[in-house]
Amino acid sequence: MPSTPAQTNPARVVHQWEAVCLIVGLVIGAGIFKTPSLVAQFTQDPGWLITAWVVGAVVSFTGALCYAELSSAYPHIGGEYHFLTLAYGRRLSFLYAWTKATVINPGSIALLAFVFSDAFSRLLPLGLRSEGMGALVVVLVLTASNLLGLRVATGIQKPLVLVILVGLLIISIAGFASNGHLASISTAAFQSSPRPASLGTALVFVLLTFGGWNEAATISSEVRGGPRAVTNVLVLSLVLITAIYLVFNLSLLSALGISGLAQSSAAAVDVLGQSLGRWAELAVILLIGAAALTSINATMVMGARANHALGQDWQALGFLGGWQRVRSTPTRSFLVQSLFSSALIAIAAVQPDGFTAIVEYTAPLFWAFLTLIALSLIILRRRSGAPSLNTFQTPLFPLCPLLFAVACVYLAFSSFQHAAANESAFLSLFVLLSGVVALVGLCLRQRKLRLL
Repeated sequence: MPSTPAQTNPARVVHQWEAVCLIVGLVIGAGIFKTPSLVAQFTQDPGWLITAWVVGAVVSFTGALCYAELSSAYPHIGGEYHFLTLAYGRRLSFLYAWTKATVINPGSIALLAFVFSDAFSRLLPLGLRSEGMGALVVVLVLTASNLLGLRVATGIQKPLVLVILVGLLIISIAGFASNGHLASISTAAFQSSPRPASLGTALVFVLLTFGGWNEAATISSEVRGGPRAVTNVLVLSLVLITAIYLVFNLSLLSALGISGLAQSSAAAVDVLGQSLGRWAELAVILLIGAAALTSINATMVMGARANHALGQDWQALGFLGGWQRVRSTPTRSFLVQSLFSSALIAIAAVQPDGFTAIVEYTAPLFWAFLTLIALSLIILRRRSGAPSLNTFQTPLFPLCPLLFAVACVYLAFSSFQHAAANESAFLSLFVLLSGVVALVGLCLRQRKLRLL
């Protein structure tokens, strides 16, 4: 049975700057050290490269404005799951929660744990299969720290985010100090035009690197400052992230130029190498490890809360609804999340290609559900009218949610094309089908219980 509201309702114990640390740490993961080179390969022009990052920021801000209204009007620990429930009903929202709880979040945690373990193994090689064991240890240690309470989780997040920001700042300063291509950036900008398909692929990578800000909805009911507090968190987080990304990319262009950046497999190492020499790789490895840890920690915090909301709504999953009020922690949800993550790590250690496919090709489903979330703002507005004065109101309504929905449809289509090209599109359908089977089983069980 689900726990009673007195046991499960979270308190507003998270300061806004702590929420910003969670979001920034979640978004700025290890991907920022790889994506700039990929975007340079697809754009082949400094002007179009920066344009892709600016467009990614605009799309993210558009979505954040929609989420700000939904989160301030309907603050709930379920976040996106709750919005989908209100707009479309609990059965459709269950399919999203199922996909997120079984594959998307545990898969992200497992992959990031492998990223950290890989970085650590470069510093201290421990032999064959050590990466899998290292990834498992990371998941178990961070799960244990989160079980100690939200204060411990945010306490871990704050210094790690500071390390990442300082590290990116040092790399950026080194890039601008090199002054190798700084003068040519403006003159070389927009001298060539990439093919529309290449520009679209570059934008997909950019938006993936911006991904994660949407998880702010999950802690909307725990952030101090009232209903509009999450708006401040979203806006401040994205302003900070956008500034960091633009400065970082400009510094890489300054040091390496567009051709050098496109050809580099480790751009940050190449930039720091001009100042630190052989110590550059060590510094970047440590930064990648810190970025992976912050993303894992934040993903765990958000994912466990979404699972907790699922346990509150479905009687058969009531064991997920337990809440340790003193620690502000959904203990059982953390344990279940850790179990799924550990299982995926075990699978990946034996068959890494299959695991990567399972995680990567849930992307079409993720963006498809985000399309529904964007449109849910329009549906809920039509039902309840304009938001109250105490909540945030999305500007340019309904243009913002429609633009964000279009962007999500494009990303869902692009992700599906990528999956189909690798003959793995069926994996997304398999994940969805397993959710449908679970939903039918839950509905039948609940109907049986009502008849008893």
